[in-house]
Amino acid sequence: MITYIIRRLFAAVVLLFIISAATFGIFYLIPRLVGATPETLATRYVGRAATPETVHLIAEKLGFYDPLWLQYAHWVKAIFVGADYDLGATVEHCPAPCFGYSFITKQPVWPELIDRLPVTLSLAVGAAILWLLLGLSIGTLSALRRGSFLDRAAMTFSLAGVSLPIFFTGMVSLLVFSYTLDWTAPGGSYTPFTESPSEWAYALLLPWLVLALQFSAQYARLTRAGMLETMGEDYIRTARAKGLRERDVNVKHGLRAALTPILTIFGLDFGLLLGGAVLTEQVFSLPGLGKYAVDAITNNDLPKVLGVTLMAAFFVVVANLIVDLLYAVVDPRVRLG
Repeated sequence: MITYIIRRLFAAVVLLFIISAATFGIFYLIPRLVGATPETLATRYVGRAATPETVHLIAEKLGFYDPLWLQYAHWVKAIFVGADYDLGATVEHCPAPCFGYSFITKQPVWPELIDRLPVTLSLAVGAAILWLLLGLSIGTLSALRRGSFLDRAAMTFSLAGVSLPIFFTGMVSLLVFSYTLDWTAPGGSYTPFTESPSEWAYALLLPWLVLALQFSAQYARLTRAGMLETMGEDYIRTARAKGLRERDVNVKHGLRAALTPILTIFGLDFGLLLGGAVLTEQVFSLPGLGKYAVDAITNNDLPKVLGVTLMAAFFVVVANLIVDLLYAVVDPRVRLG
């Protein structure tokens, strides 16, 4: 088991390096392909009022004339040991982990990412709990009552949940439950958990439900399909023939076997959400990583885009690593693969 864990950790680290290199190359090559020069990038740091000589000097000190591989090496080094940015009149020190300075706010990117993370984490964890409870419950009941009115109603709900985009359900729910009935908090009213847990939950209730609606619909369909497949297996009939209670047969044998593929998808979905639920955060004006990424792309703020992309990739890789380790616990044959 220890060998398997070390192998998976090494693979995760290598994958992160590959993702970071590809992301860096893409985001630093694209501006040059559309005509941006090192002086253009340097102007974003010092402003348009700077003289051409100053812009040239800053571009040289920031390494914008260096080859791509050397710029990438400096960027990776800054993440681990920090960096000093010589801007002529001043020298800005960026402590590790350093993802550079924003073109717009002129502030280090890493503290801004950390400030946004609790919002995204709150949204992702709350929604994940809801969609797992709803999806597994609805899918299991639907499979056990196959062909009944409950089954058809559950599948209709699932189809609607999968089909309706989040920006539509989010805006409609805001209009009905927040601005008409006044049952939930309006958009943009996020309160940190440390300030007031009740207001924190009140502000996130509607985003949780909207996000959970779409994901629970997918998980209900997956659970139903998995349960229908496993409930016809020989070991299920053997369990019933041994006299086990029907609830134990359904939950311990049927649902447990159906959970294996769901576990994989859950790890990927949760990891992606930790990188920012872009549409949900935009609709409800939540200051999380998703909204941060949209603002960075809109303003062509490359250091921010790089930082949030690498953080999103990190969460996806870590989530998949955890799923792989859980697989090895559930099924020992995985360790030999």
